[in-house]
Amino acid sequence: MENESGEVDMGVMRGLRFVALAAGTLGGVYGAAYGLLTGQARRAERIIGPPVAPPHLADGVYLPDGSGPVPPAEEDGALRFAMFGDSMAAGLGVDGPDQLPAVVLARGLAEEADRPVRLDTYAVVGAATRDLPAQVEQALLNPPQVAVIIVGANDVTTLTTVPDAVDGLERVIRTLMDAGCGVVVGTCPDLGVIRPIAQPLKSIARTWSLLLARAQRKMVARIGAIPVPLADLLAPEFLARPRDFFSSDQFHPSSIGYDAAVSVLLPALCTVAGVWTGGPLPRLPVRSAVAESRRPTAKFIARLNLRFGRPVRELAQ
Repeated sequence: MENESGEVDMGVMRGLRFVALAAGTLGGVYGAAYGLLTGQARRAERIIGPPVAPPHLADGVYLPDGSGPVPPAEEDGALRFAMFGDSMAAGLGVDGPDQLPAVVLARGLAEEADRPVRLDTYAVVGAATRDLPAQVEQALLNPPQVAVIIVGANDVTTLTTVPDAVDGLERVIRTLMDAGCGVVVGTCPDLGVIRPIAQPLKSIARTWSLLLARAQRKMVARIGAIPVPLADLLAPEFLARPRDFFSSDQFHPSSIGYDAAVSVLLPALCTVAGVWTGGPLPRLPVRSAVAESRRPTAKFIARLNLRFGRPVRELAQ
């Protein structure tokens, strides 16, 4: 997928320079310290480089036997599934369309439901929460019955405050639920697992992303959708096996990384579709051990949120 200008977006990496700038300005660090933060952001961007191509797209109807996409003539009675969000939702980094997370989810859902599944992908590389209403507006022309949203990384790098990002996500989820759609949210991933980002910028990016993920999870559960805490569930695997779990750009997941995400998203998706037969969903973590081990950094991120908008209420709880 491409951004509105038609160019492949690399907003997360460009955004790290804004995070470094904000941290330096608020923290009052100048000279060598400030240069270190901005230098780390530029170095990470050089290592990763621009995406060589937009993500694959393989929307269509998938059958319980794993085949698809098939001609629209076989769409009768299909369960409508929509994918919303950013580059992770779009599947940037896989080698072929069969590896797209939305496609793997659609096939798994079709098998579990024993009926065809119609996949429509609205996710856009570079999207933040503020971009979700446009995606949902397009989808509601033919409302989906179930949806997965993966968003948050670009909220961190555009300095969107945690409360603003969470409030925007809540409005989008309620719009989908009012249209009769069951919603699963993959919360913000841990930006601290990205190897090209060095310390101390890594800690700043990690803490902000984990604070956002925690706030997203609490809100999503409160309003009746299903949160899947990707950072808590996947970060240990990405840290332990970075060569396997990251694509060649060292930033977006590989097909193995996306398969790991699908493995924790699929039971929740089947649950909101009313077709899960695998037993009770596992109890998911509610607080990241990584975030809790960095409380001083968390307080610093709270100051950044105060500087750029409203405070992070969750830090006081």
